[in-house]
Amino acid sequence: MRWGIAGPGKIADIVAGEFTLLPDTDLVAVGSRSADRARAFADRHGIAQAYGSYDELFAADVDAIYLATPHAQHTDLALAAIEAGKALLIEKSFTTTVADTTEIIDAARARGVFVMEAMWTRFLPAVSYLRELVASGALGEVRAVYGDLLAFREYDPDDRLFNPLLGGGAVLDLGVYVISFAQQFLGEPQSVHAVGGRFPNGVESDAGILLGFSGGRYANQSVGFTAPGPGRQVVAGTNGWVEVKPRFHRATELVVQLSGAERQELAFDTLGMGYSHEIAHVGECLAAGLTESPVMPLADTLAVQRTMARVLEALSD
Repeated sequence: MRWGIAGPGKIADIVAGEFTLLPDTDLVAVGSRSADRARAFADRHGIAQAYGSYDELFAADVDAIYLATPHAQHTDLALAAIEAGKALLIEKSFTTTVADTTEIIDAARARGVFVMEAMWTRFLPAVSYLRELVASGALGEVRAVYGDLLAFREYDPDDRLFNPLLGGGAVLDLGVYVISFAQQFLGEPQSVHAVGGRFPNGVESDAGILLGFSGGRYANQSVGFTAPGPGRQVVAGTNGWVEVKPRFHRATELVVQLSGAERQELAFDTLGMGYSHEIAHVGECLAAGLTESPVMPLADTLAVQRTMARVLEALSD
């Protein structure tokens, strides 16, 4: 597969090295609004083609695009790439609104183009094992998912993390991880409650999130930029529990405690920093002729986007 990157920013710098770890996968192009930035990125990572516009990148001889721009820029670029027939791996959060997410999904399905949210945590071997364990029934019925993703960051209104025009704030940057983690085991919540604080420019600094599901099942999550935290998750079922040890979004270790069984501590190897697993999955899906991922389907992305919107609405009350 021949890949291109749209948006040579911080996350793209990290992910670019993962392509070299995969056989039959080549990162051959990068696009930016700045030709100089594209060229500098290409030189750093040994990429052959550097384009000073996204339209040029989308017209290039590539099979798939990793869209790594800030959230607020995703919609227009994704629609243009879909129109050009390019498969897409879109960095999370997918967009900043439910309407924009729906528009991208509708366009992808109408054109039959593969699109997936880059929720790399779902593809880590540790989380894949946990999902298989739950699917096997070993935990019984999953009743609760709880945890946190707290990461202290110095407030800087010009930084992407805090800039409302770029989709800044704790919910879109950190909440997407914890909500997506819970969603894969519990589905879309019936009720959403949230409390939290805001920075001086109005973007949310912290959020305590309580999600309610049918039959009294729940998820309890904390995210925020004002204090550090362990960053762990627990999946609790009627027959035991599993802890995804910190930090869960780059999981390598699980603690498994099933009723009547000995406690297990399991370690898992990841390839590179872990992003390579989602890249490989996209290649597998395209080779199989799929237009959606069975692990991170577009319905899940939309459900998470709707839940984030409800969290943001609750925080504004």
